[in-house]
Amino acid sequence: METTEQTAVDADNNRVVILFESGLYPMDAVYGAAYIFIDRCFVFLDAPDATHVKVQLTGREALDGKALSSLAGEFANELLAQTWRLQTTRQNMPIIEAVAARALAGSAARADLENLDGLDDVDFSDDAFDDPLGIAVPWEEKYGKDAPDDPSGEESPAAGDESDPRES
Repeated sequence: METTEQTAVDADNNRVVILFESGLYPMDAVYGAAYIFIDRCFVFLDAPDATHVKVQLTGREALDGKALSSLAGEFANELLAQTWRLQTTRQNMPIIEAVAARALAGSAARADLENLDGLDDVDFSDDAFDDPLGIAVPWEEKYGKDAPDDPSGEESPAAGDESDPRES
């Protein structure tokens, strides 16, 4: 077994063990790095004592010593990247929350319940409104198809027109 300061490569068992002080990286960063590696290798996290974290990476395929050392180095780099992302996110949390709040507030339809003066101008009568393009006309009336629930069997005013408007 080849051993460096905090990394032990065990090529016979196709694994590398990384041991570091628990205060060096936040556990959220350790979990993030471990998650990144779960598709490449089996990841086992352990805390052998209160001051250390042990990460064991076992290759899904047979790996030689060089590949296992490389895997350990990539994991260490990912730990650093995850720690930096976490730190950046924590430092910018007020900005992130403000942007998210502004985006959500802008998309929400808000009713101003304190000031309903504009309702005086709204016509709530049952009179028909002006529809020059015939948008509000039901399909059956506009194209002459019988309504499925029409028990009278009467044809609608445009029943003679058998062309399908979707084909034009």
